[in-house]
Amino acid sequence: MATMSEDIVVADTAALQHEFNTKTIKDAASADRAEHDMSLMEAIRIHKKAVFWSMALSAALIMEGYDVVVIGSFYGQPNFLKRFGVPDASSVNGYIIPAQWQSALSNGSSAGGILGLMVNGWAAERYGAKKVMMASLVALAGFIFIMVFANSLEMLVIGEVFCGIPWGVFQTLTTAYASEVTPIQLRGYLTAYVNLCWGVGILLSSGVVRATLNIESNWSWRLPFVVQWVWILPLMCIVFFCPTSPWWLVRQGRFEDAEESVARLTNPELFSPEDIKKQVAMMMYTTEMEKQAQHGTTYFDCFRGTDRRRTEIVMMVFAMQLLSGENLIGQGVQFLQQAGIGSTTSFDLNMVLNSMFIIGTFASWGLLRFFGRRTLYTYGMGTMAVVLLVIGGLGFVDGKGADWAIGVLLICLNFAYNATLGPICYTLIGEVSSTRLRQKSIVLSRVAYQIMNIVCGIIVPRMLSPTSWNWGPKSGLFWAGSAGLSTLYCYLRLPETRGRSYGELDVLFERKVPAWRFSKTKAEQFGTGAEPITRPTGGERASDDEKKEYDHDEYAQKA
Repeated sequence: MATMSEDIVVADTAALQHEFNTKTIKDAASADRAEHDMSLMEAIRIHKKAVFWSMALSAALIMEGYDVVVIGSFYGQPNFLKRFGVPDASSVNGYIIPAQWQSALSNGSSAGGILGLMVNGWAAERYGAKKVMMASLVALAGFIFIMVFANSLEMLVIGEVFCGIPWGVFQTLTTAYASEVTPIQLRGYLTAYVNLCWGVGILLSSGVVRATLNIESNWSWRLPFVVQWVWILPLMCIVFFCPTSPWWLVRQGRFEDAEESVARLTNPELFSPEDIKKQVAMMMYTTEMEKQAQHGTTYFDCFRGTDRRRTEIVMMVFAMQLLSGENLIGQGVQFLQQAGIGSTTSFDLNMVLNSMFIIGTFASWGLLRFFGRRTLYTYGMGTMAVVLLVIGGLGFVDGKGADWAIGVLLICLNFAYNATLGPICYTLIGEVSSTRLRQKSIVLSRVAYQIMNIVCGIIVPRMLSPTSWNWGPKSGLFWAGSAGLSTLYCYLRLPETRGRSYGELDVLFERKVPAWRFSKTKAEQFGTGAEPITRPTGGERASDDEKKEYDHDEYAQKA
């Protein structure tokens, strides 16, 4: 499919020229060139509707981020511990949730998430993201009842499993949507925004748990679950009105609907019907190019040919989020209490700790302007390895000074994570996966995360529990080693995707370009020249004379 020189890989378009006429290929190339030449501010002006809908739909991740941390916070919540815990004189609150039940509660949503992910990978491609998302929200509204009125740890675990199913759907649909409706210049920011939504949910949960801390009844732990009902209806409205992904419509052969979707996602004063036609042509060309390389769209096809490498990378990128030691942050309250910090102070520090999800993501947007995805992810992982090494060393030092130093370093660790690994992960999995297998590739990457989360859900509570391994802050040494090995993987296998169209990435992966050469290798995906798209400036509309009549027959296969 392609030929390769030292710094250039060129796609062989012979097969594609049997599918499309010359004009179609030129239109596709023209749209691709215009997208590359577009400035950041121009991209915002033209695609401001896409930015809005992507950000609105990603708000579903607030719910998942909220619950993931709220359960971990309850392990240090006095009323929750009195209701479900067992007496332990050595603990701060006099009660603890046994390590095996902490593992079950943490892993319940992960197990349900895996089910939701696998169903979504099939259902979203067949029925579309909007229908699957709406069904998931309806199901979640019912499953929350189990959490609110649970009267045993067993019932809480069942509730976590059931709630995990729709959360698994949210995890992939939002990232895939953000990566498909926005241009190259905005793709990194909007996919990274998914991490910000996680952060909002996490910070909100820590704030709600802190606010209910002094309620002397079971409602001190029930109210945080009740809050999850608040945003079900607003999210349903967002899903109902948002445009369908034009990439999905192209894959379904619904080209006219794809045009309408692009029109709803762009500014008609700056993006003419001719531009829309060329944009859809580029989607069709890229989709067909991927069909030439790999015909199937099943989960098995994710592990065949060039897609095997792409699937490995996205799975590792997501799994390394936990291999970086990030899971200690999710157990922040318990970790701080094991380091010797009091109950109320640990909850206050936990709010500062969780605010780093938002502050760090904002910082990542600034870093994305100057550094590539590979650079940020690799250096971020290395930084976390060093911080974890210091935290682990301080675990051998007694005294309040060491305790507070551990608390501050944990906050620094979370900032480093959320300025690099956390948001850049979503950018990478949205860009590395091929367009035809994106839903399934993102599903598999998140399954890898959930499997790793289950492993961490088993060992981390034991690392921190005073009745089990009781490593406390010393567990930082273990995760420092894990993060160090992950840094080595990033250098050897993680490619640079910054500034690349999906067609260019297809060519680079097809030609097996090494990860460290991606940024220096030019990819030519079109076999013909192209005239750049010209659009009116100053908010003026193109005149009727400048517009060309669109004929879908142009894109029909030619003998």
